[in-house]
Parts: sequence; structure tokens; C-alpha cells
Amino acid sequence: MIRIAVDCMGGDFGPAVTVPACAAFAAACPQAQLLLVGQPQALAALPAALSPDRCRVVPASEVVTMDDPVEVALRRKKDSSMRVAIAQVKDGAADVAVSAGNTGALMAIARYVLKTLDGIDRPAIATQLPNAAGGATTVLDLGANVDCSAEHLLQFALMGSALVAAGGRDNPSVGLLNIGEEVIKGNEVIKRAGQLLREAAARGLLNFYGNVEGNDIFKGTTDIVVCDGFVGNVALKTSEGLASMIGAFLREEFSRGWYARAVAAAAWPVLMRLKRRVDHRRYNGAALLGLRGLVFKSHGAADVFAFEQALRRAYDAAHAGLLDRVQHRIAPTLAWLQTMPVAPSPACP
Repeated sequence: MIRIAVDCMGGDFGPAVTVPACAAFAAACPQAQLLLVGQPQALAALPAALSPDRCRVVPASEVVTMDDPVEVALRRKKDSSMRVAIAQVKDGAADVAVSAGNTGALMAIARYVLKTLDGIDRPAIATQLPNAAGGATTVLDLGANVDCSAEHLLQFALMGSALVAAGGRDNPSVGLLNIGEEVIKGNEVIKRAGQLLREAAARGLLNFYGNVEGNDIFKGTTDIVVCDGFVGNVALKTSEGLASMIGAFLREEFSRGWYARAVAAAAWPVLMRLKRRVDHRRYNGAALLGLRGLVFKSHGAADVFAFEQALRRAYDAAHAGLLDRVQHRIAPTLAWLQTMPVAPSPACP
């Protein structure tokens, strides 16, 4: 049984979304047990699908809001549903924690409570984006680390490789996000990161493809794309905004008179298939990699379907032994780096 601690109070909608999503997930996944963390009065009436043998309520008196500064969430709200959920992982009561709450607070609390793995300087946020190859590209970091060294990017590549391999993709390919494919392109951090990645690939530590550009994320050129958190977050939000704009344009055009509506009716099956392929809710659930425990972040505005997908992603990661896979990837690389003099890289601008 995989035990999942759920921060039921987090996100824009709290229990109105998280509890029904837990019920749907429990019905579809009988090999999971759920720890519903939150204020008891808010979790008093649970759906029938959440039977006592499959779930239990873990009380927490406080809630981290989406606007709370990290300092408030970390230092003042020590009995928040977010912190209590993560503590379940630390104490061994749960295999993985899931929250839709404040991203900055979640990362800070998870890092404080769980600590980082040996050989990992900074945790990273990784998620999947749909690509034209019919699959998904895993991108990290997506906002946890604005300033990164070349060594950090190497660590992200190793952790991303472990994540994708845990999903069933053997020897996944890694691309380094850059302004061009040529080795000479990019700033000094990117050039140094490329050198480290090539050396790691030569030692059989990962499968490095080379530099990739922004459009390669959606082409599916590589299984994994590595970048610093500033670039990754901008790329993620830009793609979400573009998808929303195209959807709005289609709705406008198909509502321009009776002829456009008739064409829309005829094209409805195609439009629905397209919508499903690019539906960001299907890819909800970002892994916080590099911690001594598994934590997954759901989008704050997730609906019931999207939050259920985050639960499924967390379950799959725990079932596949993601934590052990990350440690296995990191250990030989750490040993290699310790045998060579590595000059500190300048911070990303």
C-alpha cells in the first residue's frame, strides 16, 4: 500500500477540490491509503468512497494561504496542514505528500523538514509538458532556484533522469536549454554546465543530447530539458498563456455566426481530441526533487480532475521508488566530482 499525505486545505479552493479528488482517486486506486490533513471541522463530512480503512484525518489547526510570505509559513504556522502533511513523510507515516498550496512556502517547509539528499545542494521543481511526439517533456527547474551554478544544473539533470526512468523510460535523454544548439552559445554558467554534462555522459552517468532551444520542449527532442528556475518558470507561464490564448481565439472564431457554429459542430470530435492532448490538467503534479522524502506540488487553481492527476503522479513516483532512484543516480556523480577540482561557477544573471 502506498500512503499519501494530502494537504487538504491548500490551493485556491481547499477541501472543495481536494476532498472530492481524493475520493475519485481512492475509488480508482485501491492500493493507496490517504492521510487527509486539515482542520477537522472542514473535513467532517467525507464522501463514502473515503472509507475508514482507506483513509484517516490528521488534524492541523492552521492553513498556509496563497499570499503568506515564506517566513510566516515556516516560522509562525508550525501546525499548518502543509507542514503536518510533510511531517507525515519525515515520520514514516506516509510515502509521499501532495499539496496545492503556496509554492514558495511548500519548498521552504519541505526543505526545512525533510532536508536535502547527500550531493544535492538545492531541490528542483520538475513537471511534464505535452510534446508533438505524442508524449511529454520533463522540464526542471521551474522556479525553485532563480540563480544556479553549473553544478546545480548537473544535479537537476541527474534528478530529472531518475524521475523519467521511474516512469518507465530507460536511459532518458537530457537537453540543456540554451539560446542555440552550438557549444559556444550561452553564458559562462551554461557553457560550464554543458562541459560537465558531456563529461558525465562520457562516464555513463546520464544520456546527454546537447544544447536545445525553447521550441525543442514541445517538439519532444529530448525526454528532459534542464534550465535554471528563472528561465523555466518564464517558459512554463508563457506556454500556459499561449495555450489559453489559442483556446480563446478558437472559441471566438467558432462563435461568429451560424456558419461558424455549424463548422464547429462538425469539427467537435476533432476539437475534443485536440483539447485532451493539450489539456494542462492531465499533466498536473510537479515533483520537488532532491529532498529526503517525496513531495508533489499541484497547481493552486487545480480543479478536481487536475488534483486527482497530481495524486496519481505522486502515487506512481512512490510506487516506482523515485527516492531510491535519485540517490542511485547521485552517488556515483558525487564521487566523481569529489575527485576533480571544480572551480565555482558564477551565478546566473
